Amino acid sequence: MRDNLPAALRLPRLPMIAAPLFLISGPELVIAQCKAGIIGSFPALNAREEAGEPPLLDQWLTHIADELDRHNQANPDTPAAPFAVNQIVHRSNTRLERDLEICVHHKVPIWITSLGARVEVNEAAHSCGAIVLHDVINNRFARKAIAKGADGLVAVAAGAGGHAGFQSPFALTREIRAWFDGPLALSGAIATGEALLAARALGADFGYMGSPFIATNEANAQNTYKQMIVEGTAEDIITSSLFTGVSGNYLKSSVTAAGMDPENLETGDSSSMNFSGGSSKPKAWKEVWGSGQGIGAVHEICDVATLVERIKREYKVAGTKMALEMKSLYR
Repeated sequence: MRDNLPAALRLPRLPMIAAPLFLISGPELVIAQCKAGIIGSFPALNAREEAGEPPLLDQWLTHIADELDRHNQANPDTPAAPFAVNQIVHRSNTRLERDLEICVHHKVPIWITSLGARVEVNEAAHSCGAIVLHDVINNRFARKAIAKGADGLVAVAAGAGGHAGFQSPFALTREIRAWFDGPLALSGAIATGEALLAARALGADFGYMGSPFIATNEANAQNTYKQMIVEGTAEDIITSSLFTGVSGNYLKSSVTAAGMDPENLETGDSSSMNFSGGSSKPKAWKEVWGSGQGIGAVHEICDVATLVERIKREYKVAGTKMALEMKSLYR
């Protein structure tokens, strides 16, 4: 871990951030991720309450903080990693201002912002001592995000789940690192320890992993969805903008099960995005399921701790092998 990283980002025991999964990431998943030693995260919009009810986001943050505090007191030698909240800063998110106030009140340590970089959001995060990681799909957006006050970046490369980019991780990471020396996470089919090591070799500080966590016992996903992840490979992923108006990667079999032809999907309209209530097509995120291309490495539904331990073991073995090869090369 680099010494010039913000303090919160030097705490994880494994250089990995669990991506915020829309509708899937909740308190139990985040708590398990943090206890396992990686940064856990969830989208603020996952905490949905009925009209007139107290903000569920407030309750979630209290629960997460209390559970992690209890863990740290009981396990001083293996403290939990910090957690992050993902804020959709697109203008359609009518909850944004309220959710920002709640996160400031709870002093959420890490904010992940998506779909637009906004100065006032970054200022709100900094007012409570938080750091902001903004996700981007190209170098132009990366420069804009840093110019508007983001502290770090999540480079979303080809192969990532959900709203994915189109560029190779080799190209995207290199272009960003040519001018930016701050915190950088890399997303795109990272599902093994070897892939995590490769992300570090490219210059990223963290691997950003999402889809494998769908197939965990703590994830708020239907069993059918989890099983599709276990049985799927990169060939089972399609790219479409139909469901949210923004290009994303989805499980082909879920599109078929929803009664659509995955080979003949219409193009979506970005002006139709409505994140306050989820997709502008209400059934899309319930019946059509996102996934990245790395799911070929997922072979079972398991606990988060088991998954992270596998990644950690693979990362260590791959690192040792690489070190030996480099030593041999420079004899």
